[in-house]
Amino acid sequence: MSGTNLILTGMPASGKSTAGVILAKILGMDFLDSDLLIQKKAGKRLPEILAERGLSGFLALEEETVCGIGANQTVIATGGSVIYGRKAMRHLKTLGRVVYLEVPYELLEGRLMDIRQRGVVLRSGQTLRELYDERVPLYEEWADLTVSEEGRTLEETVRTLAELAGA
Repeated sequence: MSGTNLILTGMPASGKSTAGVILAKILGMDFLDSDLLIQKKAGKRLPEILAERGLSGFLALEEETVCGIGANQTVIATGGSVIYGRKAMRHLKTLGRVVYLEVPYELLEGRLMDIRQRGVVLRSGQTLRELYDERVPLYEEWADLTVSEEGRTLEETVRTLAELAGA
């Protein structure tokens, strides 16, 4: 996998941050979580930002924050909603390879207990299934590589990512 950075995308609870931290250690790279950058910039947690700014305000802040990322030799875990920002995704593609961590819906549903508490970007009345069906084609569109988590442990997913990175 060429490029100076690895950018992990996928649904909330797909393991972007968890796998990303471990992967960065294995590869001897830095780790960056775009959700944490957003929280730091706003001085609030994601659910609070969503409550105060609404969906469009949050997405604008996310895109602005992501477009400001300048990194080298870094594993970057993105927020699940970053794929709504075409400008942000174009910027991430200039930074390195975009890897989609693909999780089957049934597995994802079991991982996400309190979706609102996690700060997941949902439109009013939107179900997790509808969100999943809406986002999957976008993740696939932007991905340079896709790693399926179906039937894999966290360790197996990280090992696959490390192999793709040439470790």
